[in-house]
Amino acid sequence: MTNTYNLKLFCDGGSRGNPGPAAYGYVIYDHAGNILEKCGNYLGVATNNQAEYEGLIAGVRFVTEHYPGAHLDITMDSLLIVNQVKGLYKVKNPGLLLKYHEVKLLLSRVKSYTISHTYRSDNSLADSLVNQALDSQSQV
Repeated sequence: MTNTYNLKLFCDGGSRGNPGPAAYGYVIYDHAGNILEKCGNYLGVATNNQAEYEGLIAGVRFVTEHYPGAHLDITMDSLLIVNQVKGLYKVKNPGLLLKYHEVKLLLSRVKSYTISHTYRSDNSLADSLVNQALDSQSQV
């Protein structure tokens, strides 16, 4: 018998300049609101949308590797990415198409998922991880 996990993933990505120095962040919570994992990583030069996708990819990858069979509720502040993953918007940018396909492949490995948009103010921890990764890189 396998465990079923009900997890929440908050993810974000950003760049300073578009393209410019970029990073992503994600936070994974269990059903009780406890943080299971948080991560912020510098990407190098990328666009804002590429960084948003990288945050989503990294978060979903962590879930698929550590919590197989999870039910995953994803929240992010990029309406574009949310609507692309939902199939409401076509992915027209060739630079995002591979990332989109990677996300869809990873999501096929979870038991079920939802994805929804929120405002930056409600995604503050993931957003702060992006900024910490950017700030730490600029001090190097």
